[in-house]
Amino acid sequence: MAWIKVGTCGFQKSRSAHYRYLDVLEVQQTFYDPPSPDRLEGWRREAPESFEFTVKAWMLITHEYNARLWRRVKRELKGDPSNYGGFKPTREVMEAWEETLEAARALDAKVIVFQTPRSFQPTTPNIRNLKNFITSVYEKDIVLAWEPRGAWWDHGELLAQLSQDLELLIVGDPLTGKNPYCSKSRCYYRLHGIGRGETNYSYKYTDNDLARLYERLEEYSSYVNYVLFNNIHSFDDALRFKTLTLTR
Repeated sequence: MAWIKVGTCGFQKSRSAHYRYLDVLEVQQTFYDPPSPDRLEGWRREAPESFEFTVKAWMLITHEYNARLWRRVKRELKGDPSNYGGFKPTREVMEAWEETLEAARALDAKVIVFQTPRSFQPTTPNIRNLKNFITSVYEKDIVLAWEPRGAWWDHGELLAQLSQDLELLIVGDPLTGKNPYCSKSRCYYRLHGIGRGETNYSYKYTDNDLARLYERLEEYSSYVNYVLFNNIHSFDDALRFKTLTLTR
């Protein structure tokens, strides 16, 4: 198994181009409205055996009700909207988890990524809900990864402790000072650009950026490192980084 797996968050080119040139794809449709298992199983069948999928968890688990964001959900949702998001201990959140897990099984995905919004702050109730949720959904063959946004990154000791106690990957980006917390022999990176807060999707990575990224990853060469680009140049930047890794 290669120690660096390079890919993108979502398909930017044809699926065949991703399968041919890259190593991994983080499926984004599962965040907004998970496709049917049959459709996802079709993607798994058409991809090479060595190609890996990861899954971004359904936003109903992590994001509280937001009319603009939830317009992306095409189906009629059941239950109380106030019970969604924030890893709340509710039936609605657990049903969203079961659908996320079903999507991961259909893709034979070994990593599920949770991304929380800035509004999910490091408060005592949120920490409790996060701990209880991650503990309750443990699956021995699935690695869980979490990308916090906002103030969590001001509490490095807390993130390190959560990673250790929950065997949870904390998703990072060393180019923006957010070093990952690795677990289960894996590290996970999501790269959203540089220079405008937490996301700058229009950013195109320079050769120097990619060289610096590789140097940082060398510190974790005993781990499997998932490097997922999430900018408008994601496919090209990922391909350039993949080429760099093959020449080192």
